[in-house]
Amino acid sequence: MESLDINSLISDLALILVLGAIATVVFKMLKQPVVLGYIVAGFLASPHFTLLPSVAGEANIEFWAQIGIIVLLFSLGLEFSFKKLIDVGGSAIVTALIIVLGMMSLGFIVGKYLGFGLVNSIFLGGMISMSSTTIILKALTDLNMRQRRFVPMTFAVLIVEDLFAVVMMVILSSIALNNSVKGEEMVGSILKLSFFLIMWFTVGIFMIPTLFKRFKRYISDEQMLIIAMGLCFAMVLFSIKSGFSAALGAFVMGSILAGTNEAERIERLIGPVKDLFGAVFFISVGMMVNPTVMTRHWSVIALLAAVVIVGMIVFGTFGMLATGQPLKLALESGFSLTQIGEFSFIIATLGTSLGVLDKSIYPIIVAVSVVTTFTTPFFIKQAVPCYNALYKILPKRWTRLLNGYSHNASESENSETVNLWKSIVGRYVLRLVVYSVIIIALIVLCRTYLIPFIIKLMGDNIWGHLISIITSLAIVGPLIVSIILPSVKRREQERLVETSGNVSYVPFVIMTIISAIISIIFVTSILHGVYTSAVSMIAALVIIALLLIIISTVPTPLRRRITNIEKRFINNINERENRRTGRENNLVSDLHLAYIKVGHDCPFVGEQLRNLDLRTRYGVNLVNIQRGNKRHAVPSGDMRIFPGDMLGVIGTEDQIQRMLPLVEAENDPIEKNPLDVKFIHFAISEKSPIIGVSLENTHLREDYGALLVAVQRGEDDYLSPTPDLTFRAGDILWIVGDPKRLAALK
Repeated sequence: MESLDINSLISDLALILVLGAIATVVFKMLKQPVVLGYIVAGFLASPHFTLLPSVAGEANIEFWAQIGIIVLLFSLGLEFSFKKLIDVGGSAIVTALIIVLGMMSLGFIVGKYLGFGLVNSIFLGGMISMSSTTIILKALTDLNMRQRRFVPMTFAVLIVEDLFAVVMMVILSSIALNNSVKGEEMVGSILKLSFFLIMWFTVGIFMIPTLFKRFKRYISDEQMLIIAMGLCFAMVLFSIKSGFSAALGAFVMGSILAGTNEAERIERLIGPVKDLFGAVFFISVGMMVNPTVMTRHWSVIALLAAVVIVGMIVFGTFGMLATGQPLKLALESGFSLTQIGEFSFIIATLGTSLGVLDKSIYPIIVAVSVVTTFTTPFFIKQAVPCYNALYKILPKRWTRLLNGYSHNASESENSETVNLWKSIVGRYVLRLVVYSVIIIALIVLCRTYLIPFIIKLMGDNIWGHLISIITSLAIVGPLIVSIILPSVKRREQERLVETSGNVSYVPFVIMTIISAIISIIFVTSILHGVYTSAVSMIAALVIIALLLIIISTVPTPLRRRITNIEKRFINNINERENRRTGRENNLVSDLHLAYIKVGHDCPFVGEQLRNLDLRTRYGVNLVNIQRGNKRHAVPSGDMRIFPGDMLGVIGTEDQIQRMLPLVEAENDPIEKNPLDVKFIHFAISEKSPIIGVSLENTHLREDYGALLVAVQRGEDDYLSPTPDLTFRAGDILWIVGDPKRLAALK
């Protein structure tokens, strides 16, 4: 690899940023995604374009690409959050899984058909399996479709795809390093990844929100930016040392911070950094574009673009249908996923840096992304016409079957009994997995360092063995107790009885047996380092049996301590939601302090507090208003509420829940035909409907959404608009409004 030269590095940065600024302004004027402007700027700065100065060397390109990937993945992680993954539900996870597996298989088949090798075909499948959140967001915004019913579900699928992409990068790295696909190595890589992800999330979620709360008063915006970037690069370093990619570490740290109360503040502070280095990354992608390769492989580009479009529509629609979504929503979601973007470039960069990706594939993937980016708005608009056509030709039997399946799936998902069981089983699995990972880590440390140290210190005799085992069990014991403790709450059992009438205790018994078996395995693994298998197994059975008896009969302080630790961990996961609803911020009795952000469609916007009378109408008390960096404690009645304000509200849980949708209102539908307001002028003819009518009676504002500025009568005579002004043929109206609606006045 070429060494980095500081002078060439600075000159390269200046070149790519200047070209990036020019290209993005041009693409903004053309109403095209800014990402395409960055790619074009990268091509102009590359050695493949000889009319302008180019970057000094490949080392500089790779350096900027790596920094860009780290910051981009960190910012994507900030938008992800572990809580958000839980909230999207099983439908989004299943849909994303169908899309990713389907597109990877399709990409692999196409890669083999095109003559690519095994590893290149696998990488190709990975590159075409990820839709672009950035491009979809831009397209839906431009088409005024952000409030459509299918959009939340589509974004939920994209959230899950982001997580799958991170996992995929680890698997692809393992495949690339071994240059083959070995089942046991892939399983090992996935297990290792799962182990470290759970460890990172557990430690991060438990510690970071707590530290932020404790030192909040000392952390300014400048310090928060330094802390956030420091944590990001620290996790990147730890990820690399653990044998994973830098991108994985950045994404994980972003995801951990996304669950904290400081997430929005960090997103705001990191925004300029993300914009800068995100631009640098996409420009570095453009540098890899080789027009000679693209011209030579135009047929491959066309084939892959068609595969992406058709495959995403088919697998996206099928995934939505399989999870019980209506046919129309499924088609709209499938048609909106027809492109590839940032993660395709990241996977391509990964393959290139590992030296396993054919050099011709990178520019091909970039070209496919450009093509599918341009076609995305067209396919989004064609979803409804396609549904209408399909609805006409589908047999009525099929339509009823799909609608019935969707209705039944929805009813099943909304069943209170089903939701209660989901909550119980989900919490049980979460506790079991988290505690098991921590126990495994502690057992490895005990057997590697602690037990040999104590035996060496005490001697290789019965006392040395006994003390080492007792010490190890004392360290791991509280966590084993945590696994054995029942995960079901008393009020959940009562609700199950109320909703279903008859509760089977078989699932609870099965969960207890599973916990006991896993606990026996853990204890046996500790003992097996010193004693024989038979002795270890018998001793483990006795220890776990005693623990079960103690737990079922005696409410120990340890049990209360574990419960408090778990509660703290769950509160940290739900920190942002708890702050919003005040659920875990009890003051006295049933009163909570909640912090609610005012939405743009809140009915209180612009109103003085004295006119709102929140205490009488909603039973709550407004104690403070946070506006930007300024906090207004006990605001006066003259103060008004504006969008973006953070209201500190005290009330009961029911009162706060009733207020939340009003204060946070953002869901008013966007007008389907928004006005194209311009300042124009035109002459009115004798056939105009306003001839002889006074301005007061034309109702320009109400009927035409227009504002009259002046009336030109003659060459230099300009009349101010007054209510009694009567229009004449030949008058020139200088008016603000939508030209299409104003055409009727001519």
